[in-house]
This record gives sequence, C-alpha cells and structure tokens, in this order.
Amino acid sequence: MKFIVSSGELQKALQIVSGVISTSQSRPILENFLFDLKENTLKLTASDGETTLITSLEVKSDDEGKFAVPAKIFQDFVKTYGEQPLTLSVKESEDGNGSLLEILDEKDNFAVALDNAEDYPDIPEFESSQSITMPSGILSEALANTLFATSNDSLRPVMTGVLFQFKEDETNFVSTDSHRLVVYKREDLVNAEPMEFIMPKKPLSIFKNILANSNEDVAIDFNENMAKFTFGNNIWICRLIDGKYPNYTAVIPKENPNVLTINRGLLLSAIRRASIMSNKSTNQIRFKLSGNILHLHAEDTEYANKADMQIPCDYNGEDINIGFSSKFLTEMLSVLNSDDITMKMSQPNRPGIIEPVDGLEDNEHILMLSMPVIGM
Repeated sequence: MKFIVSSGELQKALQIVSGVISTSQSRPILENFLFDLKENTLKLTASDGETTLITSLEVKSDDEGKFAVPAKIFQDFVKTYGEQPLTLSVKESEDGNGSLLEILDEKDNFAVALDNAEDYPDIPEFESSQSITMPSGILSEALANTLFATSNDSLRPVMTGVLFQFKEDETNFVSTDSHRLVVYKREDLVNAEPMEFIMPKKPLSIFKNILANSNEDVAIDFNENMAKFTFGNNIWICRLIDGKYPNYTAVIPKENPNVLTINRGLLLSAIRRASIMSNKSTNQIRFKLSGNILHLHAEDTEYANKADMQIPCDYNGEDINIGFSSKFLTEMLSVLNSDDITMKMSQPNRPGIIEPVDGLEDNEHILMLSMPVIGM
C-alpha cells in the first residue's frame, strides 16, 4: 500500500484528531492513529474509547488498506517538515514479525513500526433519533462562552459538560460548577421539537478550536447515549453524559434592584490587581457600592496584604457590600467581548448576575452568574 500526501495537509489533519488521544490509554492500540486509504481519499481516526474523531484528506494513490501508526512519534515527525510531498508505503518488516510505515521525502528514508490495525476498535454506529443543524460560528461562540464554567468534579458528572437545550423559541447552552453559571442563549436557533443533551467537556474543547476558523454548518445527530457531529470533512462521535441537568433557572434571582454599569476592561484590570493581595484560599474581593464609586477591597490577613481601590461607575440601587471570587470574575470578564457590562445584585448573600451591555447580535444573549463569597 502506497500513497503521496502533502506534509502540510497531513499536519492539519493530524492536528484536528490528535487532541482526543491520551497517553494513559487502557487499550494501547488507542495510542495510534488509524489510517484508512481508499484510492485518493485518506481517512484518519483517533479515539479514547469515549470520543472518536475522524477527518479525511485527498492523497494520490490507487491502493486501499488500513494501518495503525503510533500517534506521538508520527505526529512529531511530520511536524518537522515544511510544505512538501511525502511518499508513505506500508511494507513487511525484515524479520517478518509485523509491518513498517516507510516515509520517503525528496532525499531521505524513514521507517516507523506499525501496530495491528485489526485491533483498532470499530467506529461506533448508532441509530439517530433526533437531529439539528446549526452554523459553526454559533456553536463556536457558545462553547467559548460556556466551557470555562464547567465543573471538574467527577462525582457530579452532569456538571462536567455543557447542556445543549433546544426549544421552540430559543436554544440555550448552559454550564455550571455550582459556584457560577453561564447561560448562552440564541433566539435565531430554534427547533419544533424540544430536546436536550449533555456533551462532555473534552471533545467540546477540541471542537471549539476547529470550528473557530469556519463558516460551514454543523449537523448534530443524537440519541440517548451518543452524539455525532458532522462538519465539512470531519466527523466526531461522542458518548453523552448520562443524567438530569440541575434546574439552573431556579438559582437565577428574578429581582435584582441594585445595578452596577461599568467598563469591562477597567473592572477586569482592577480585579486582577486587587486579587494579588487577596486570600489565596477564597480569592475573595469585596464590592462596596455607594453613589457612583465602586470600592474594591481585598485582604490576606495572614500576610497583612491589602488592596483598596476606587473605580468610577454608574450605580443605581441601595448601598451594598458583597464579596465575590476574583478568580471567577476574572474568567467571566475575560470571556466577554463587550465594552461595558452590568452587574445586577439583590443582597450580600445572593448571587450577582453579569451581562454584557453591547457587542452582541440581536438574537444573542449571555447571562453569567457568580455566587457570593461570604465572610473575609
């Protein structure tokens, strides 16, 4: 079996699928890329047993066949090339115990020992019960705004993913780790039949990077256990997170009479500076609002470190003194693209809601909620 491929195109294809491969695989065969050649089409597959990523590229060949090549050494090797053609061929090893992948460039010859492609697990197949199509830009934006707020707590698996919630009048993408919540809403993405599923964080993080540079549509097919994303030459098949997502609307306060409007960049830089002096276990930073001045206070009594800052703002409401995690606020404000934000509050022991004032499309809404940090 032999084919000629562009080193640049091969690098791109490997980059798309390689993120799913883990070096601590329970099945050593999954530390390989599976190559499936059918004449001028080469299909590359990578999997961790839960998520399978597949991409295709054009090559020059008249052959057919499969082989499994160790992912790390092969990808590291291909990265050393600029743009040039490479000739790859599979041959029996000299001792007859296995096969080799020979790689020829314009003047040199390399060889990599191959694993048995027959040991590679079959691509999961499932009967799709529901499907929806959305622009890749919407999905990319949804993931950029939600992934950071997912949980890492394996004891609460539903919170380690993003909820995709399709309704007749809107679609919500939701993430929470119980300390903060993000709801990214699109009113221009609707579905006649309400449906929802929870996607795990790892494949979504990989998708986000691939989607960012495209304007193609993404087709999503799913059932109770699996989802399949089809996008250009790429197919991603993932096991869904089983369980019921918490009722996130119940934690969003309905009445928030105290409203702070402030420049996002100004607030972000102030919080970053003050947080250096904050307690490293709570990361607490206190907001004291009175008139049109925001007083920020952070303190680490163990080391006698302290920060007191004043920032001009627009504030409507009663005087309030409320503590938040500087870590969470920094992450939220960094994700948003708006010039100004509002922070809506009710009481010192109730969550604060952050929403962008500008920078959104007409049918796009973002709500970010942060639980308060009580005590100093």
